[in-house]
Amino acid sequence: MAGLVHSIEELVGRTPLMELDRFERQQQCGAHLLAKLEFFNPTGSVKDRAALSMLNAAEEAGLLKPGGTIVEQTSGNTGIGLAAFAAERGYKLDIFLERGASLERRLMLLAYGARLLDYKDATGERPETKRTHPWQEPEREATLDEIAAYCRRTGAYFNNQAANPANPEAHYCTTGPEIWQDTEGHVDILVCMAGTGGTGFGTASYLRSRNPDLQVVLVQPHPDSRLTPEHPDAQIIDGVLPAYDVPESALSDYLRPDWSDACINVRAEEAYETAHEVLRAERLFLGTSAAAALHAAVQVGRRPENQGKNIVVIVPDNGMKYLSTPMYRQK
Repeated sequence: MAGLVHSIEELVGRTPLMELDRFERQQQCGAHLLAKLEFFNPTGSVKDRAALSMLNAAEEAGLLKPGGTIVEQTSGNTGIGLAAFAAERGYKLDIFLERGASLERRLMLLAYGARLLDYKDATGERPETKRTHPWQEPEREATLDEIAAYCRRTGAYFNNQAANPANPEAHYCTTGPEIWQDTEGHVDILVCMAGTGGTGFGTASYLRSRNPDLQVVLVQPHPDSRLTPEHPDAQIIDGVLPAYDVPESALSDYLRPDWSDACINVRAEEAYETAHEVLRAERLFLGTSAAAALHAAVQVGRRPENQGKNIVVIVPDNGMKYLSTPMYRQK
């Protein structure tokens, strides 16, 4: 029975690439929209690739001891992948959640056995005995320095996806080659969310090594769809940070504008509308960032110079983690 698998780790990658024929026609888009459906990964998102890659790299470098604790800061999807694979290998996982994570993401993390912490845990203000669930939205996120100090104090391993080279390496070694193979080398434009930068940077780096003329369009939340003091209750695009028109201090090792050719801002409400249009046209049930990426891809595909070109869109996850948000509420 050669087709059997024996671990969820064997299910990571080799996700389908689907042309959205009906959606293209409805949107009057002259380009071919090719959606890389990353929700076919075992925990439902593209971040499974990076999570497994980073875990393997930490083990190979001797950074993890049997039964040890991994620490990560995440909006949810990277943490969910890490939680699944950490549980598979007998590690504990402490997650410092970013603000705005959906209820479904929190519940999935808890189901996999992760602990959800906040800045008071990082700074030592909250004793271990007073940590309770369910996790409540804190007034601020823990800083990287606070999380690093927590790891030094507790002896935990800080995975730090934003600066971990095994994050983009996962996509250089898998996502990019899969796209190149499935398109038979005919990919003109890559559209991807900014995220933490790992997915786009790694995928774009591989594809440009095969096609130096590849155009890369980065998609980021519109300023109206970012949590700020001016917009504390904004509807956001989970897990996606801006890379353009932000201070240098807000960028990370891989979340930078220099590996892309252009940027498109998308509002959460525009992503919601696109999600419903794709659902009606293709019966695909998309997450917020996936719908935002397709909203931007349609704009790119309508440009006269892009008629007939192949636009690959990274679809990070599906809508199952957004049922508690306004995204799919009936109007």
